[in-house]
Amino acid sequence: MHRVLSGIQPSGDPHIGNYLGAWLRWVGEQVPGHFFCIVDQHAITVPYDPADLRQRTVDLATWLLAAGLDPEVCTLFVQSQVREHTELAWNLNCVATMGELARMTQFKEKSEGRESVSVGLFDYPVLQAADILLYQAEYVPVGDDQRQHVEITRDIAQRFHHLFGTVFTLPAPLIRESGARIMGLDDPSIKMSKSLAGLREGHAIGLLDSPKKIQRSVMRAVTDSGSQLDPEHISPGVENLLVLFETLTGLSREATLAKFVGQGYGALKRDVAEVAIEKVTNIQDRYRSIREDDIALDRILADGAERAGDIAGATLGAAMRATGLR
Repeated sequence: MHRVLSGIQPSGDPHIGNYLGAWLRWVGEQVPGHFFCIVDQHAITVPYDPADLRQRTVDLATWLLAAGLDPEVCTLFVQSQVREHTELAWNLNCVATMGELARMTQFKEKSEGRESVSVGLFDYPVLQAADILLYQAEYVPVGDDQRQHVEITRDIAQRFHHLFGTVFTLPAPLIRESGARIMGLDDPSIKMSKSLAGLREGHAIGLLDSPKKIQRSVMRAVTDSGSQLDPEHISPGVENLLVLFETLTGLSREATLAKFVGQGYGALKRDVAEVAIEKVTNIQDRYRSIREDDIALDRILADGAERAGDIAGATLGAAMRATGLR
């Protein structure tokens, strides 16, 4: 059984793109060797509100469980509840180099235009390397834009091995070409985004949205200047609606086209809105049910942290012994 680590930041309100693009696949593929980490310590590398962070961490754990993660099968935990993450990160800091960290695309993007940035933002990839290496993860599911982070994790681990001996499994990026990529309803040229969802009405279908709001967002979605679905000329906006419908229903492209070809875009939008409302409403119901018992939720996260800590502790111990610290 392969060991896999997936990390997710507790930032922004979740939308249907998060569910269809990642969570749905996580649910379908979860096994005892799969670790899901809510990386709250990564979230503090940029300005934030402590109370908001605590709330979002609990909310995200609840959404993941509502989406279908089963804590009896996989391990769901919060990064800050497993102290080995920051301890190993310091050891890895001592073999990582300033040059390789300065070349990271994410640091360049997030620091651009700022007078000053935190050391944590610069050092983000090292903590991420610790997240991965602690669990001897063989694979890390990432988008192609995150491949660089897995590559630097391998580089740091290999340098550690050269200096102190082999301790870690070298992870490989798991790039999935078939995963649903949900684009903005108001602009199908960009991926559906948490940050834009809070700024632009109709950009996303939020998991907190009411049926009325979902209906309005979908019906206002960008299509093209045509009036009927033509399989020979599918614009990005129409393609996005088709992907949404297919992913929500499980229908193939062939079956979806057979259903909508020759019909107006209004019919496609109405059906997308209907299946989206059904899916989101079901997830919301499970979310509310889980939140009714905070003690049970705390227990799930505590159990997950304990299971994660058993493995992380063994890896950290090996790394510490190799470096002569204990």
